[in-house]
Amino acid sequence: MMKKLILITIVMLATMSVLKAQSKIDTHIADVLEQFRKAMVEADSIMLDKLTSPKLSYGHSGGHVDDKREFVHKIVTGQSDFVKIEITEQTIYVSKNVAIVRHKINAVTNDNGKPGQVRLAVMLVWQKLHGDWKLLARQAIKMP
Repeated sequence: MMKKLILITIVMLATMSVLKAQSKIDTHIADVLEQFRKAMVEADSIMLDKLTSPKLSYGHSGGHVDDKREFVHKIVTGQSDFVKIEITEQTIYVSKNVAIVRHKINAVTNDNGKPGQVRLAVMLVWQKLHGDWKLLARQAIKMP
């Protein structure tokens, strides 16, 4: 009986340790996501460059897919201008050096000087490269 109790205790402690580590990773990724959100609103080309992979595949809700250069250019020039981005219902799933993030976005836009609003469901794929999380892929769909 005592051996079972010790074994159960060890398993519980190991599980708690894994969950704590996972929670720490999720918190770090959530911080990176907030940096990315701010960089989009502020059209911060340096931060956008830092947070995105050279192999970025950025899918828009209308079907067009940008590479990294095109994505950063559109944000910085105002072709794709996010005035305000509110994120809800965010989930983060991590597997080794890849994180899949899903969330919903309510945004105020001003694309090419034309005010608008969008509601999107978004999936982001982040990859840890050389110790830093980089956005590798994004796909959005319009919501009613």
